[in-house]
Amino acid sequence: KAVVSTQSTGIVKMHIQMLFVIFIFSKHHLETLETLISQIPEIGPALHAPFVEFMDKQKLRLRSGGKQGGAPSESVLSKCFEVFVVGMILYFVISLVNSLAQQYYKDNVEGKKQK
Repeated sequence: KAVVSTQSTGIVKMHIQMLFVIFIFSKHHLETLETLISQIPEIGPALHAPFVEFMDKQKLRLRSGGKQGGAPSESVLSKCFEVFVVGMILYFVISLVNSLAQQYYKDNVEGKKQK
């Protein structure tokens, strides 16, 4: 029973995260973010052009299935983001295994105490 509950919780979390990413990266929100970046005093205009260029490249990569006529150029920012996402996935898996182990331990200790 606990394993099913933990697995269903993980599935629900995954779908909530997926909807959050879709919502945040909608066209309207990205345009708002663009406007906010350009309004930052002194550094805003300098950040605006690279941000727009980066988002355009990402849209192109998404629509072309990641194939952009040759090897895609990897930036430091994309590598950092990739490491961050992998870290989040590993944290999720470790927390899931930890939760299962705690539940297993709890069930075994309580089972032995009742005998």
